[in-house]
Amino acid sequence: MFILANLLEAVARILDIALTIYMWIVIISALITWVNPDPYNPIVRFLRGATEPVFRFIRKRIPTFFGGIDIAPLIVIFVILFLKYFLINTLYEIALRLKF
Repeated sequence: MFILANLLEAVARILDIALTIYMWIVIISALITWVNPDPYNPIVRFLRGATEPVFRFIRKRIPTFFGGIDIAPLIVIFVILFLKYFLINTLYEIALRLKF
C-alpha cells in the first residue's frame, strides 16, 4: 500500500504547486488590468489566455461586476484556496493513513 500512498502524496504535491502557480497567474493578471498594457505583448497575451476562459466561465454563472469592479479573479482565488485546503489536505491524509 505504500506505493499507492506515495502516488497520492506525489499527486497532492504536484497539485499544490500547480494551484499555487495558477493563483499567482490570476493575481498578476488582475493587477495588470490596472494599467494599460500592450495587448500584443507576449506576457500579457499569455496571462489573458490562461485566465480569461476561467473568468468567462465564472462571469456566465455569477454576476461579478459590482461598482465597476470585476470580482471574478477574487472568486477564482477563493476556489483555488478551497481546493488547496480541502483537496490537497485530504490527499495528504489519505496517503498518510495508507502508509501506516
